[in-house]
Amino acid sequence: MLNNYYGVIGFALIAFTFSWLVDHSPLAKHTLSRRMDEHRKQWMMNMAGRSVRIMDSQIIAGLQNGIAFFASTALLGIGAAFTLITALDPVMTAVADVPFLDTTSRIQWEVMALGLLVIYAYAFFKFGWAYRLVNYSAMLLGATPDVARDNDASSEALRGAYRAGAMNVVAGRQFNRGLRALFLSIGYLAWIAGPLAQIGVTLVVAGLLLSRQFFSPALAALAAGDDAMDAVSMPVKTGIATPDRPV
Repeated sequence: MLNNYYGVIGFALIAFTFSWLVDHSPLAKHTLSRRMDEHRKQWMMNMAGRSVRIMDSQIIAGLQNGIAFFASTALLGIGAAFTLITALDPVMTAVADVPFLDTTSRIQWEVMALGLLVIYAYAFFKFGWAYRLVNYSAMLLGATPDVARDNDASSEALRGAYRAGAMNVVAGRQFNRGLRALFLSIGYLAWIAGPLAQIGVTLVVAGLLLSRQFFSPALAALAAGDDAMDAVSMPVKTGIATPDRPV
């Protein structure tokens, strides 16, 4: 019987392998997400030294709005998957004449639709928890002691900022896992064309996500900041005269 569901088994293996590589493997420290975790912490440490934190609260609000959007999207996916389960006969009839689609087994379609429901439910859970953690991060930001203008942050303010940054990192990781589930669901949807298509499309999606984590222009943009700081300390060859180098 497992022969009919090796596409789902392959999808699960790919998803778990991808999650391990990005979150738990020795290579995880080189990912885009992990680099952004450091910037989340740095953001909160910089916040501790500001006397006016309106900008920080606006960034938190923007993060909450983005998470809420994807949570709503996952909720719509749950509704669509549940509708597919309850109205499977009309759907199978509608696509019966479409080439390359496997419509031979109703039980298999039910199992596949149930798996899709589980994926979207998982994504909604992750987005909902990420939204809650961002709320906690906002509370910790508000609990960070104020700093007088032109004064250094106190040790208590730095401790509060570190707590807020750590909470924000956890929220970001939960959000990333929910977003990952939505992306991988594209590969899962390929089951309608058969198990081989499901495995193939899932591999393509996972490959694209891995390239974004390890080789994307976004990661290069973060590295460009480090390169720019290195360049500042080096002499620049220009036509402008300097005290020790006349034109």
